Amino acid sequence: MLTAEAFAATVVADPDVGGASKLLLDGSKLRLASSNVLILDAAAGHPIYSKAADAVTPIASVTKLMTAMVVIDASQPLDEIVTVGIADLDLLRGSHSRLRLGSELPRREMLRLALMSSENRAASSLARHYPGGFEAFVAAMNKKAADLGMTHTHFSDATGLSSENVSTANEVALMARAAAVYPLIRDATTTSSHYVEVQPTGTLLGFNNTNSLVRSGQWDIQLSKTGFIREAGKCLVMLTTIASRPIVIVLLDSVGKLTRIGDANRVKYWLETGEAMPVLRVVKAVKGVIKPRHVTKAAVPKVAGADPLSPTRLAPV
Repeated sequence: MLTAEAFAATVVADPDVGGASKLLLDGSKLRLASSNVLILDAAAGHPIYSKAADAVTPIASVTKLMTAMVVIDASQPLDEIVTVGIADLDLLRGSHSRLRLGSELPRREMLRLALMSSENRAASSLARHYPGGFEAFVAAMNKKAADLGMTHTHFSDATGLSSENVSTANEVALMARAAAVYPLIRDATTTSSHYVEVQPTGTLLGFNNTNSLVRSGQWDIQLSKTGFIREAGKCLVMLTTIASRPIVIVLLDSVGKLTRIGDANRVKYWLETGEAMPVLRVVKAVKGVIKPRHVTKAAVPKVAGADPLSPTRLAPV
């Protein structure tokens, strides 16, 4: 990897454009407020940009990507009814849920709600109905993480409400790439909204995706998950196509309600143009000005010395 300073204004020949020279991406132009960042070229498997990507930090509901993989790997019937019980109530943080005690849904629907709307009771009920119960489920989560090479990752619950669920930006990217192999996870995390008929009452409830970029329809997103608890800050992980290349974006510990979305839009603009996003576009994208945080020495961005993404026409912001 090269530092941003060494990388700036470097010219290379790109064989994809007939050997014509063009500038490599200048990491100094990408100013992100998220504390832990990884931008990964998923096709080549190499990082394009990173900031404190090896720092261990809570990941909140990004956890649910692992939860979903463990559920699917168990091959339990997806049409089997799963019930919300007392053990699924959040006594740790008192988070709100629209799934009341006794709510019944097929496992498939619980999985969808856990992923797209980050429903904590849905995720908890999936773990509780796992063979061997909650403890066996968490053990399976940690085994799956170890199998994926996530050596600095640890899970204590299926929801991400526990601050003991920790990982790094690099290892979250490993998890996201693994989760993207599952069609059900890709479909659920990129569904904008969904209605379910909750039994035994027959109540029809509508749920929205927690990622506004999915709901906007202006990004080409193949996988998405958000997360938030106080200790983790706002988190966002996506597998998306930018400039005709598959890109994994991991943004952890963002401050403020709109920062992670603003950072994602800044990343997209930078990858497509090689330039910093104008302030006017940032305001338009996130409906508020994002004040950049100071970068500490421990979080100096790194930019990989790889070919830049080919510029394409900007999608509406």
